[in-house]
Amino acid sequence: MVLRLLIGAVLFYGLSVAAQIDLTAQFIQRIEKKFGAQAAKRVVTWRDLMAVKSTQTEHEKLTRVNDFFNQRTQFVDDSKLWNVKDYWATPLEFLVKGAGDCEDYAIAKYFTLKALGVDDKKMRLTYVKALKLNQAHMVLTYFETPRSVPLVLDNLDTAIKPALQRKDLLPVYSFNGTGLWLAKAQGRGKKVGQSSRVNLWRDLNARMEKVSF
Repeated sequence: MVLRLLIGAVLFYGLSVAAQIDLTAQFIQRIEKKFGAQAAKRVVTWRDLMAVKSTQTEHEKLTRVNDFFNQRTQFVDDSKLWNVKDYWATPLEFLVKGAGDCEDYAIAKYFTLKALGVDDKKMRLTYVKALKLNQAHMVLTYFETPRSVPLVLDNLDTAIKPALQRKDLLPVYSFNGTGLWLAKAQGRGKKVGQSSRVNLWRDLNARMEKVSF
C-alpha cells in the first residue's frame, strides 16, 4: 500500500525551506500568538540552525540537524496528532506541533539539510522495515559518495550510524528529488522511475507554498 502511494510523487522542492518561509520577527510573533511560546522558540532555533552554513563540514551539519529534531520533538502517531491515517507534515508544521511520526522526522531533516547546502543527490528518504517493531518506518540516508555505504539519520536510534550497523532495519525503497529506487542490500539500489508521482508529497509541497497551518 505504501509502495503504491510512493510510486507516483515529486520529491523535489526547487527552493530551500529558508527561501520559501520568511521567518521574520512578525511571523514568529504570529506563531507564538497562535501556538504558544515553546512552538515559537522551536521555530526560532530552527531558523538560527539554518543560518550557520559556511564553517561546517557536511558531517557536522548531519549531526546538528539530526540532534535538533530528535531532541526537540516527540513521536506521535498521525491518527492521534492529525486525526488521519497518514499525513506528511511540513517542517514548520512539525516544529509548531513539536511532534510527528517517522516520515515527519525524515522530511524535516531532508529539507533542513538542503537549506544548509547539502546536495539533494546525496540524500534519500528511505522506507525500511523496523524489524524489532515489525512495522514500516522511514529514515533519512546520506551518501557521501555514490559508492559509499549510507549513513542513517533516524528517530528510533538517534546516533548516526552506517547502514551496515543497522541490522534492525530492512531497506525496501528510497526516493529523493530525482527518482525512486528499490533497495538492494545496503547500497543505492536500482532506480525504477521518477519520484514525481507521490500524492502525499504534492500535498506537502502545496502546504509549504501557502505556509499553511
